[in-house]
Amino acid sequence: MPVITNIEDLRILHKKRTPKMFYDYADSGSWTESTYRSNESDFQKIKFRQKVAVNMENRTTKTQMIGQDVAMPVALAPTGLTGMQYADGEILAAKAAEKFGVPFCLSTMSICSIEDVAENTTKPFWFQLYVMKDRGFIERLIERAKAAKCSALVLTLDLQILGQRHKDLKNGLTAPPKLTIPNILDMMTKPAWCLGMLGTHRRTFRNIVGHATGVGNMSSLSSWTAEQFDPALNWSDVEWIKKLWGGKLIIKGILDEGDARLAVNSGADALIVSNHGGRQLDGAVSSIQALPGIVDAVGKDIEVWMDGGIRSGQDVLKAWALGARGTMIGRPFLYGLGAMGEAGVTKCLEIIHKELDITMAFTGHRDIKQVTKDILYPGTF
Repeated sequence: MPVITNIEDLRILHKKRTPKMFYDYADSGSWTESTYRSNESDFQKIKFRQKVAVNMENRTTKTQMIGQDVAMPVALAPTGLTGMQYADGEILAAKAAEKFGVPFCLSTMSICSIEDVAENTTKPFWFQLYVMKDRGFIERLIERAKAAKCSALVLTLDLQILGQRHKDLKNGLTAPPKLTIPNILDMMTKPAWCLGMLGTHRRTFRNIVGHATGVGNMSSLSSWTAEQFDPALNWSDVEWIKKLWGGKLIIKGILDEGDARLAVNSGADALIVSNHGGRQLDGAVSSIQALPGIVDAVGKDIEVWMDGGIRSGQDVLKAWALGARGTMIGRPFLYGLGAMGEAGVTKCLEIIHKELDITMAFTGHRDIKQVTKDILYPGTF
């Protein structure tokens, strides 16, 4: 086993151990991938102020996200097809998050179902909802999330239609993968992944298959999205979903200050500044660049979080300093999962926490709740 010191080490292992179509699904953006790349590179432009000869004892990164105690201001983002990166992936990631003390959010487009995760965890998790044309299915999905005692609903608003991701089309992405000659040859080089998949019955979209009317055997994410994701989604639908859910509501996919104000008016408990990891509107602003303006506009009225481009604890600290009261990570935990299963997700969280803690100390702070943008060098943000 190689020595793993950062998220990039996990990414390299993930790429080595997971079939190409699933690695590419996780590690790609839409069209030219310019927004996907700028999410990460814009973080690197922001620089810290170093402080010395300050007491660095008894540090804490503990805070709260929508009133829930967290070990650090990080949650595992909802990611589709997680159970194809590693067998039973959503269950393993949820267990790792629970043990570490950070929230886990299950995607509508997960391989393991709401019930699968609930049966294998002991604390409430969050559920992410996509709005479908079939409103009866949405009602049943929300009831299932309530029955599983999910403690928050994350409503994603930036995927009414699917952005084109060239790699997914070229790879013929399906779950499970079709047994074509290229796929078989690729999987032959990933024996551990194949063994894991043979050992589980969770190999398709279990939140949907058998639950949505007329869907008995769905394998293609793109065909389901084209047929069922609702391009007519609007803010009155958000109001309907809030009433139906009745619990904590988080709005995901905000990049515009006007939309942020509408999210506040909807009565949501938090909003996530997000461009869907650069997977939807290519050429959009990076999440970290959009964050300060949205914090200025609505940060006094709602909890503002962000996702997109986080690859280290330093990135988490930069986001916090710019006003994010929480962050979500997708690719970093997927890299860990694909590399080493549950242990890899734990390793990802340990790496990010250590980087966050040590960087906070170097900037002169012992409690993350006391950190402000004063830790950032002027002119770099």
